[in-house]
Amino acid sequence: MARQSTPDPVPVLLTRPKAQSQVFARALAARFGDRVQPVITPLMAPVFLTPDLPEGPHAAVIFTSATGVVAAVRLGADLPKRAYCVGRQTAARARKAGFQALSAEGDADALVAAVQADRPSGQVLHLRGEDTRGDVAERLNSAGIETHSVVIYRQEPQAMTPEALDLLASATAVIVPLFSPRTAAVFRGAMPKGSRARLRIAAISAAVAKAAEGLALEAIEVASHPDAEAMLDAVERLLDKRPAP
Repeated sequence: MARQSTPDPVPVLLTRPKAQSQVFARALAARFGDRVQPVITPLMAPVFLTPDLPEGPHAAVIFTSATGVVAAVRLGADLPKRAYCVGRQTAARARKAGFQALSAEGDADALVAAVQADRPSGQVLHLRGEDTRGDVAERLNSAGIETHSVVIYRQEPQAMTPEALDLLASATAVIVPLFSPRTAAVFRGAMPKGSRARLRIAAISAAVAKAAEGLALEAIEVASHPDAEAMLDAVERLLDKRPAP
């Protein structure tokens, strides 16, 4: 009886900054094993800033990304220990850095709701990147919670790696998880001319899916929830799709 051949692993192009891509690569390996081949090509790299912070005291900080936690620690400032975080990975990074972190388990809307429900007893600092969505500080100020927004890092676009360019030049299915509208736009702009790859996009939100418009796609899946677990589910749906005829 002939042995059934094992399918080749499907490349998964990881475009987040290196640290976040490595975390997601480990999650892919844990969930899918040799069904996938993670290929890391960061399209963004953080540049950490050292702005002056508003005078306190502050009751809590808000983090809308794990990179924001890293940038905050690098400031060396005396920050409050209470931290409201957009999701689990950001909260995990904050706890590792010594914060008492609360995860909103979602997006900017969920984060604003979590802060409003908790009603911190003083001013709040939103320590964030230059590119952000959701108007967190503005909405909290409108709700009567004094919130100061401070940009402590920015993300600078990076060129694709030669491995990624070779992959996109080949006529193979490639899954690309995209976690922000800006990354989707940068990826769209970085696509090499004459690419033959059969792109399958996993978008963390409808806004990201919209930012990916203009790419020649074989398939796109939008995560049911803006977190890593739902993105893994979206990757699984893309893995299970039959190739286009």
